Amino acid sequence: MSLRWIPESPARWDEPKQRIVGAAPTGMFDSRYSESIPGALIPGEWWRVEEDGEVVGYGWMDVTWGDAEILLATAPQAQGRGVGAFVLHGLEREARARGLNYLTNVVRPTHPDRSGITQFLEKRGFIASEDGRHLRSVVPREERS
Repeated sequence: MSLRWIPESPARWDEPKQRIVGAAPTGMFDSRYSESIPGALIPGEWWRVEEDGEVVGYGWMDVTWGDAEILLATAPQAQGRGVGAFVLHGLEREARARGLNYLTNVVRPTHPDRSGITQFLEKRGFIASEDGRHLRSVVPREERS
């Protein structure tokens, strides 16, 4: 598997985002994504992940008060193949490069695989709170084991 991390600047709503993020099962992401207009500018920073020229995932980050709120999305046919971990590593590199303190991810109560996603994040060092937020510090590269 050879994955590529590609920044999108400026980010626009397009067919691959609609297929992977907008068409995700109800409750997984904010409903505004399913209502986005093709070609429209979209907020936050976006990166797409390609494998052999095909878009297989996305990473999104929005910076608030020195922390990064993140979103990970993987195409259904690419799930279980390490794409989500690749996206998470990419987002952590981006956050570290910006000098940010924490990564946060919200797993909505309506997420169809809430426990699976929570386990995925906790396995990678995130700590869950009661409100569905998951938090992990951005560890400088030289301090990683």
